[in-house]
Amino acid sequence: MATLKELAQQGEKFLSGHRACAGCGATIVARQVLLAARYPVVVGAATGCLEVVSTIFPYSAWKTPYIHSAFENVAATMAGVEAAYNALKRKGKITKEMRFIAFGGDGGTYDIGLQALSGMLERRHRVLYICYNNEAYMNTGIQRSSATPYGAHTTTSPAGTVIPGKLQPRKNLTEIVIAHEPAYAAQATIGYWNDLVTKVRKALDAEGPSFINIFSPCRLGWAYPPEKTVAITRLAVETCIWPLYEYEKGKYRITVKPKEKKPIEEFLKFQGRFAHLFKLKDQTPIKEFQSEVDRIWERLQKRCAE
Repeated sequence: MATLKELAQQGEKFLSGHRACAGCGATIVARQVLLAARYPVVVGAATGCLEVVSTIFPYSAWKTPYIHSAFENVAATMAGVEAAYNALKRKGKITKEMRFIAFGGDGGTYDIGLQALSGMLERRHRVLYICYNNEAYMNTGIQRSSATPYGAHTTTSPAGTVIPGKLQPRKNLTEIVIAHEPAYAAQATIGYWNDLVTKVRKALDAEGPSFINIFSPCRLGWAYPPEKTVAITRLAVETCIWPLYEYEKGKYRITVKPKEKKPIEEFLKFQGRFAHLFKLKDQTPIKEFQSEVDRIWERLQKRCAE
């Protein structure tokens, strides 16, 4: 396992001075992922929060080769970069070992980038795709995405007298990716940095496409104090709303198992996007959310035991 001293000695590849909100989860994701990388890397980022705050011309927070891609096609872009690298390597024009990382938010990954991601996985490009998952289209106005959980208030699923927030459960994208039989897939979060670093290193060493879905709170869209970002990620794991697990060589493994599974209210109560649920006389939405979390957690445990 990595140590803080080891990571500090590697030097930063994602620099301070960017324009992200205080407490932004996405920039912490980028920093931790790049600290984990032991190879020279080429980074691509889809249009979104991470790209906007880190590449305001003429400045850049990326101390790596960097490509800004359109919202929907960062997986295709980085697949092309990886293919070009392999061609140059075969011709003897490049000898250096390199890796390729694509960053996309949940909107650019779960929704409009899903086709490009699926193609990258199916063609077996050796690219690590990182989804920094803040559960809505935060950069364009906090609209719901298919990663937005049931009951959450967004500008396009507003909680009020008609609906109690988003009516549908979130898409399980990690399992959709696993259906492609990648070389490596995992869920991670910044609150468990060593687990995240270990998974990034496994993904970059994997012989084929890899994917990590990283839980990435947005203090603006989720409406919580910025100093609570890391605490919220840990609560997501302790309530099993965001299980930490990996898929490798056809096997599932839970990498961080809560000592005590907490009720989801412990996660929901810190966030303004769920505040309306606690004001309802009928607590059915919270009960339904809990039931869905329990079902997915139990299914995951069975898969790990098989």
